[in-house]
Amino acid sequence: MNTERRGLGFWVLAAFFTLFVLFLYGPLTTIFILSFQGPDGGLTFPMNGVSLRWFQNLFETQAVGDFGGSFLRSLMLGLMVMATTIVVALLAGMAFRRPFWGAGPLFYTAIASLIVPSILVSLGIGLLFQVVGVRSAWYSSAFGAHLTWALPFGLLIMFAVFNRFNPSYEEAARDLGATPWQSFRHVLLPLILPSLIGVGLFGFTLSYDEFARTLMTAGSFNTLPLEIYGMTTNVTTPVLYALGTVTTGFSLLIILLSLLGIYISQRAARRRARA
Repeated sequence: MNTERRGLGFWVLAAFFTLFVLFLYGPLTTIFILSFQGPDGGLTFPMNGVSLRWFQNLFETQAVGDFGGSFLRSLMLGLMVMATTIVVALLAGMAFRRPFWGAGPLFYTAIASLIVPSILVSLGIGLLFQVVGVRSAWYSSAFGAHLTWALPFGLLIMFAVFNRFNPSYEEAARDLGATPWQSFRHVLLPLILPSLIGVGLFGFTLSYDEFARTLMTAGSFNTLPLEIYGMTTNVTTPVLYALGTVTTGFSLLIILLSLLGIYISQRAARRRARA
């Protein structure tokens, strides 16, 4: 009887997971297919031929939309958020390894932005810049808004890493005469490097596709999510699908590069351990 119940539960979970995957990737598959419409194709099925016309159109002068500029802004903003998240999360994680006065309130203050509605964060930062007389821009106000979203995730990851970290490795290095910097550079950093890559990936992806916290803070120039949203109301060709395919491929490329970086760092750590 128990075997039958386990079998039924397995098939129910398998069916649910299959539906979840179809719901998650079905729309992406549809966009991918329609991005290869022929020159006279529209926004829906059936397809009218097959071509790369709409991918080529991405690199041409557009009557509506600024694909290249918005992509570069999102890329630069994502890299800025990634670098800042890595540095601040690492320093904060190391600081919280030892108890200090006010650690609890500081921790909850740092992660409080996760429970605040994103649109309110965007509105508040936009109003603040307006009150102080500073013009909102993607590299200033939007940068700060994105940090309120990406940085708490980086902090939580690094806190979890250091809570499980064995300090005896650093103590052994100091017993052998290593300076604090040498202990950090040759012992601590290689061990936590995969986690730092994960923090960077979180920071970049959370910034790259963020819409709500960018809406009131981007200023005069759109990031890619804002540009895509604006295009949905005035673009009537499959060029929008081509843009979606390219940006999705770029996101997957970033993930693959991050996984490759983690793999390389782990292999290097194993080599050093054998030596």
